[in-house]
Amino acid sequence: MGADSGPCAPPAVPWRKVLYERQPYPDNYVDPRFLEDLKRNVGVRQYRYWNVVREAGLVSQQVSCVSLFVSLWSYMEQGDLSPSTLLWAGLLSSLVGYVLYKVLGDSSTGGRTSWTDLQSAAIFLAFTFGFSPVLKTLTESVSTDTVYAMSAMMLLAHLVSFPYAQPSPPGSLSLNVALFASVCLASRLPGALHTFAMLTCALLVFALWPCLLHRLKEQAPWSFPWIAGLVSFCGVAGLASLWPTGALLLFFALLTLTLICPLLLVRLQRHKDNIHGPWDEAEIREDLSHFLS
Repeated sequence: MGADSGPCAPPAVPWRKVLYERQPYPDNYVDPRFLEDLKRNVGVRQYRYWNVVREAGLVSQQVSCVSLFVSLWSYMEQGDLSPSTLLWAGLLSSLVGYVLYKVLGDSSTGGRTSWTDLQSAAIFLAFTFGFSPVLKTLTESVSTDTVYAMSAMMLLAHLVSFPYAQPSPPGSLSLNVALFASVCLASRLPGALHTFAMLTCALLVFALWPCLLHRLKEQAPWSFPWIAGLVSFCGVAGLASLWPTGALLLFFALLTLTLICPLLLVRLQRHKDNIHGPWDEAEIREDLSHFLS
């Protein structure tokens, strides 16, 4: 008898990669050609350290914005900052920011004019000023500790849900929780004018500033690192005058977010090992939009 006619000889029928066909092979049979289509790290993006640091700066400056907002609220609660001073500073900042926003380009505003923007701002300010006495007494029946706890949770939710990849306009969830925290904190201020000034400041910090920062990052990318560094410095400096230990913790947290975390990402990227092969799920590459019309 020949060498291939024994009980261990391979079947004469070649193995096929099909499921609903009876073949003369055991169920756990693995063909030597099975791994011929194996591919590793298909489409993996290689990151550069300073590019990652640049993107991480957006997270750091947003954390600093929250710190700066809480510091301004604390100054007003202690009587070190008057609401008129904050309102005039906010008005000046708004004018400078709006002019800068228009100078850098106005391609994505959907045909909005300056008159339309002025009307929107006037309506918001009028409604906020009119409802300030109501918002001032909104949480009178709630204990102060509960208000502070809710505000801390909402500001944390704002940082987690903030759309860092596309911050303009800010996401509805992140903006809503930030404004909710602002209302809670503003209700603990001495008067209705303080509440109005704090809510106006919250709109500037959490709604308008991300739009301007995104425009600066797109149209003047050289300025983004300097602006992010300046905002981070202001956040740490504002907290340092109230709580030096907290400012030190914030400084190390920003340092970790901006420099150490990107370094870990770049170092761990070399150990990435994604495998792709015939066992992957099928992907529909055909344009199916005509079926939905």
